[in-house]
Amino acid sequence: QVQLVESGGGLVQAGGSLRLSCAASGWTLSDHVMAWFRQAPGKEREFVAGITRGGTTTYANSVKGRFTISRDNAKNTVYLQMDGLKSEDTAVYYCAADRQGLVIFTTSSRYDYWGQGTQVTVSS
Repeated sequence: QVQLVESGGGLVQAGGSLRLSCAASGWTLSDHVMAWFRQAPGKEREFVAGITRGGTTTYANSVKGRFTISRDNAKNTVYLQMDGLKSEDTAVYYCAADRQGLVIFTTSSRYDYWGQGTQVTVSS
């Protein structure tokens, strides 16, 4: 069974840090583009960061310089390090996988597999 399981969300004060993890089970993520999306209440799901199978990364302008996406293929896991958190970062964060591993798309419909989401709440 193909699964993506996120962890690491929680409540943090503005300016703080969190690291989200996304572990794949039942398949290998090494050949896939992996990405993080987020969805705040009443808003559409938006792209946050992506990483190709070769390690090339792309970030939304709103998180550039504060968030870092990385992957550990040996652990079959993708991470999102979030520093300098702001109240506007509050959302449910989702991990996603795209079977083609070369180009990072920012449209959620391009992605084949999704995790269940993890809540990140930043208090001001």
